[in-house]
Amino acid sequence: MAKLSHYGRKGEVRMVDVSEKAVTTRTAMAQGFVKMKPAVVREVRRLKNPKGNPLEVARIAGIAAAKRTAEWIPLCHPLPLTHIDVTTRLCNNGVEVRSEVTATAQTGVEMEALVAVTAAALTVYDMCKALDKAMEIGEIVLVKKTGGKSGDFFRNGRGARGAAQGKKRSRGRGR
Repeated sequence: MAKLSHYGRKGEVRMVDVSEKAVTTRTAMAQGFVKMKPAVVREVRRLKNPKGNPLEVARIAGIAAAKRTAEWIPLCHPLPLTHIDVTTRLCNNGVEVRSEVTATAQTGVEMEALVAVTAAALTVYDMCKALDKAMEIGEIVLVKKTGGKSGDFFRNGRGARGAAQGKKRSRGRGR
């Protein structure tokens, strides 16, 4: 198992020095889910939400948040992102959120992809809370990452170092 990189020899927290790392193209994809009552899904589908279209506002919020990840996560490096895509998909029991982020840099963009999904999911909640305060945000995971010294990672286990090997998990969520 690799050691944690954000700690010095004496246990002090530090920002990792990436000065000597090669500049490569790095990508990351993340996803999450906002579970909601079927009645709320129907209202979103008909665009009857009191605040407007939550899916489009969430998409924009995710893009904006990815660009500001270093402000959210104290030890993240600010990165020159070259591409951010956030998608939302209305399902039978909620909203699936996905993000894909790319940069040509000395460190990866996993946190930017995860922050994008998180901000988008929180935005869906904010825009729909007048209809259902019991919504649940969850299943926020890194789906894949490419580039960099540690190699590629694929959540479904397709030959990735550190990936969860084995069968895909059945979600049973009516998506």
